[in-house]
Amino acid sequence: MDTRFAETVEFLRARISVPPVVGVILGSGLGDFAAAVEDRLEIPYAQIPGFPASAVVGHAGTLVAGTLAGVPIVVLSGRIHFYEGHPMSSVVTPARVLGLLGCRDVVVTNAAGGIDQSFSAGDLMLISDHINLFGTNPLIGPNDETFGARFPDMSDAYRSDLRKLAKAVARRVKVPLKEGVYVGVTGPSYETPAEIRAFRALGAHAVGMSTVPEVIALSHMGVGVVGVSCITNMAAGVLKQPLRHDEVLETTRRVKDRFVRLLTALVAAIGEGRSPDRLVVVPSRKGPAGAARAKAGAKPKPGPKAKVRTKAAARRPAPAKAAPRRRR
Repeated sequence: MDTRFAETVEFLRARISVPPVVGVILGSGLGDFAAAVEDRLEIPYAQIPGFPASAVVGHAGTLVAGTLAGVPIVVLSGRIHFYEGHPMSSVVTPARVLGLLGCRDVVVTNAAGGIDQSFSAGDLMLISDHINLFGTNPLIGPNDETFGARFPDMSDAYRSDLRKLAKAVARRVKVPLKEGVYVGVTGPSYETPAEIRAFRALGAHAVGMSTVPEVIALSHMGVGVVGVSCITNMAAGVLKQPLRHDEVLETTRRVKDRFVRLLTALVAAIGEGRSPDRLVVVPSRKGPAGAARAKAGAKPKPGPKAKVRTKAAARRPAPAKAAPRRRR
């Protein structure tokens, strides 16, 4: 492990009494979810060694540890953005730390602009895939083999089994859930109408200024990812009105109850499947980092290059291998 992570992880492990099973990253204006965490410990990012600070309105910049529906959880209330001037390695540091703390699955959320003209402000969208238009990648540079392989597979970055679970949970708690492709851009300027038309032609349904780097880093580590976007406004040119960051925050306040209900039920469902008496071992395709985490949490012990998945996930066939406001 990179020595810059060692101090961070040691600091947090000394304070978090129960190792987390699930991590959650909250986007702009979505921090109210953290209040649902029970027995919570709150640590400002500024107090965590090696942790970059978030300075965007709507991002609290606080790590919250505790339980939710009985599931040990760590919530990142606020994220770091590339447009703030941080290097990509810093942007993904909090996500990396979730994996190093033991989170086997991470729920990534964001506020996004709707590109799909059937969407409306206030819709929730399950992310099926992403398009990286950041012009860079957090894995550029020397590869740390303790995290994962040099060339990680991204064909199932937003895990198909977790997406299936999210849809089932949404139906159960009666929260409408769209599904689509998220395109990540640098910001901080909002997109032009011409750019939005181009993104639509590429197959994108929503646009934002985050998420993609974190998902790449988590996938590199073998961590399961499920993503949910809150459509806080329609993207440039879809409606004849200017884009404003305060509109993003207004929309997230309006959908707060639905958002919290969905995420609470989703975390509970993921945690139930990850309970020790329901774990089985399946061959790993995610590299040494994922195998090491599985070996630490599984019963019985997995063999080399193995990872933990739920029995329900194991029964499903493996997925086929594939040949706007300051949202975000």
